Amino acid sequence: MTSIAKLETVVAVDVESAPAGSKEILQASLVQLGRIPNMYAFMANSPGLLKTYRLGYDAFRSESGFNKTEQEVVLLAISRFHECTYCVAVHSAIADMNRVDSEVTDAIRNGDSIKDEKLESLRVFTTVMLTTRGRPQPKELSRLLASGFTELQVLEIILAIAVKTISNYSNHLFDTPLDPGFSAREWHP
Repeated sequence: MTSIAKLETVVAVDVESAPAGSKEILQASLVQLGRIPNMYAFMANSPGLLKTYRLGYDAFRSESGFNKTEQEVVLLAISRFHECTYCVAVHSAIADMNRVDSEVTDAIRNGDSIKDEKLESLRVFTTVMLTTRGRPQPKELSRLLASGFTELQVLEIILAIAVKTISNYSNHLFDTPLDPGFSAREWHP
């Protein structure tokens, strides 16, 4: 991978040093998680960025119609495509916490096919959406739909792409250090 520019003057913030528009989200993270994830600590410098990320992420998690395994397939496929070391590690760890079969997450991490045909069709279609910039071929959409997903879930994949693009690109520019709780699932392209 080639070297990319890093933001050098934007530093991680906490609840006290964050701009007013980010404080509530950081405080909620402390209550829910007992800590502020490194990614949030950097994104909080832009309240609009953090709020948009959280709104979309929460909507994807609660309203997409995908189960936990399917959600991680989508989120990991996007993060792997963007080569986001932070998000691949985090979503691998979240998948572990949600008891997603490690064969599924490891296949995505390694760039391999998933043995489960339905999950593989989801991984492939998500990647196609990225590589074609949202212009899949009719046969690619048909394959996804034939595997049991719906046209409405295609819209949810678009939501996930938007949300993960926010976090993946932010993490690239911040060179976000991996939180210790996710280090067991560290990943590099």
